[in-house]
Amino acid sequence: MKTIDQYNFAGKKALVRVDFNVPLDAEYRITDDTRIRAAVPTIQKILADGGAVILMSHLGRPKTGPEEKYSLKHLVNRLEQEFNTTVLFAEDCVGPQAVQLAAELQPGQILLLENLRFHKAEEKGDADFAKELATLGDVYVNDAFGTAHREHASTAVIARYFPKDKVMGYVMTAELENARRVLGNAERPYTAIMGGAKISDKILIIEKLMDRVDNLLIGGGMSYTFVKADGGEIGSSLVEEDKIDLAKRLIAMAREKGVNLMIPVDSVIADAFSNDANVDTCLSHHIKPLWMGLDIGPTAREMYADVIRNSKTILWNGPMGVFEMSNFSVGTEAVADAVVDATRMGAYSLIGGGDSAAAVNKFGYADRVSYVSTGGGALLEYMEGKTLPGVAAIERDDY
Repeated sequence: MKTIDQYNFAGKKALVRVDFNVPLDAEYRITDDTRIRAAVPTIQKILADGGAVILMSHLGRPKTGPEEKYSLKHLVNRLEQEFNTTVLFAEDCVGPQAVQLAAELQPGQILLLENLRFHKAEEKGDADFAKELATLGDVYVNDAFGTAHREHASTAVIARYFPKDKVMGYVMTAELENARRVLGNAERPYTAIMGGAKISDKILIIEKLMDRVDNLLIGGGMSYTFVKADGGEIGSSLVEEDKIDLAKRLIAMAREKGVNLMIPVDSVIADAFSNDANVDTCLSHHIKPLWMGLDIGPTAREMYADVIRNSKTILWNGPMGVFEMSNFSVGTEAVADAVVDATRMGAYSLIGGGDSAAAVNKFGYADRVSYVSTGGGALLEYMEGKTLPGVAAIERDDY
């Protein structure tokens, strides 16, 4: 692995792809700076070596070019506070101003480029756009694991223009090391917790995990496809009708491989998708017509917590319910509590980005688990055995 520690940045301008896709409120204030804080050690290493830093990132999903709400200028003050220095800002990521600011950049200085996705060429993986970005720096550092599964101009294609000067930052390195830990010879009992809305998002990872884990705990909206596949009545709960046969096959596969596949025995149900709805608890296989399951129930919470607390390796991807609503966040918090307890007792716990990371942060547990991934989709694809373009572009000379 070509890592940042193997490179001396003295006198170099480092073009660093970070993941500063942070949430902003209506006044453009950052509401969660986790991704910014994650990138700090990489930036500090470059500056400490005597290098200059040129930061590039995307923010949101702009449709037709520049949009005020997606401008990275809203991050400048936060970065200046973090590094106690003036952060220069280029109003475009390419073009005369970016070229001039990059050319005049001195060791110890930081330049932030405007949102890469204001150019369609970024997501298209356009080689000319990548080459234009590449002219701004002497060395390329990819520290954006959250976008490593995308073959975009700034995340993969650009590496071609730095054949000898391309490395991974600390975030990328840590992400891969932690993912490999649960992919390799993980200590047993090994428990995977899979939640979220759709089984279709998790098919490949569930199949992969069947050969590795002892316990597979299912929660979230996807659990009701399993319940229906198991002959249950699920009312108006979320279900993927076209995935019922698949769920049946996964249940059979778990039985065949000796994996303890657990579907929530009971659910917190509501008569509408709202925090103000009428709420009840019932067996997951017997949900009333017109009612929907929105969280795992109290018995399921206890059963899941018991399995988790007796585990030595834990992988968690996806919430147990609609945790954004207080009435349906109890299951996710119970799982988080159990993961924290297990970690305290010596288990290794990897939280798989996305909503799982958001939940752990919401409950204030981020520093009480082993590792919180910054990239949900990228982590899943890596664990499914797929090649991540952003990783291959650094590791392979022929990419």
